[in-house]
Amino acid sequence: MPAEGKVAIVTGAGRGIGAGIAARLAADGMRIVLADLDHAAAAETAHKLAGEALAVRCDVSAEADVVACAGQAMERFGRIDVVVNNAGLMTFKALDQWTAQDWLRVLSVDLVGAAMFTREAFRRMGEGGAIVNVSSVHAVRTTPQAAPYAAAKAGLLSLTRSAAIEGRERGIRANAVLPGAIDTAMLWSNPNGRSGVETIDRVDVGAAADIAGAVAFLAGDEARFITGASLAVDGGRLARLCRRRHRLRRGGARRWRQGRACKARNRARNLPRPPPARARSYPG
Repeated sequence: MPAEGKVAIVTGAGRGIGAGIAARLAADGMRIVLADLDHAAAAETAHKLAGEALAVRCDVSAEADVVACAGQAMERFGRIDVVVNNAGLMTFKALDQWTAQDWLRVLSVDLVGAAMFTREAFRRMGEGGAIVNVSSVHAVRTTPQAAPYAAAKAGLLSLTRSAAIEGRERGIRANAVLPGAIDTAMLWSNPNGRSGVETIDRVDVGAAADIAGAVAFLAGDEARFITGASLAVDGGRLARLCRRRHRLRRGGARRWRQGRACKARNRARNLPRPPPARARSYPG
């Protein structure tokens, strides 16, 4: 069926990427349930949407809240067609400083919450339903001091594959989007960026609308034959096999340039190249 009239739950929809996703799906004709720990932010975003919307206070790390949110969606709209697991938590600390509680706090929001909403989707969705998980490029390549977040986002890709496999017989699709650097408060408040550990080039920064467009595609009927896929929306950051700043930090770029200069000098002096290394054999 077309997007018009479908019902979508978007978690973390009060601001940032989640608000952008909610706005795009509403513009496409969907009715939106905005689930957010900050109910006031969700209500404010809902008020701005083009169509019918419901703001629900929901702590995605609390199983009871997830069940209640899905129940309110069914009570208000009578159906759930799309679930977008966008809510996320990112904190920073050196690996040897994380406690078990620190790990559980991040994992419960970024991974377990998505798992609980996936379960509710399986229980309530009909054929043609779609789940879109908002993972991160950190699932593939990460930075220091973000271990739980990176692990949770990698786990979210695995959850996506499992949901795609088990959802096949039900007619439910599951896919993931991997945002890169997106212009949100979360990006610019990142302590790794402020300290210089992670350098963010403005050319590599996208907008919430870029993620929303990818989510809308994967949630729609045009993606009916796509499931279990992971789509990077990062301006090509993951496509670069070696990032210049990491090479510079390790001194690799400097050594590479020195080697090139040495070879150039040798060619200018017409010095012979060193003979290739020969394999050596040793008596047994």
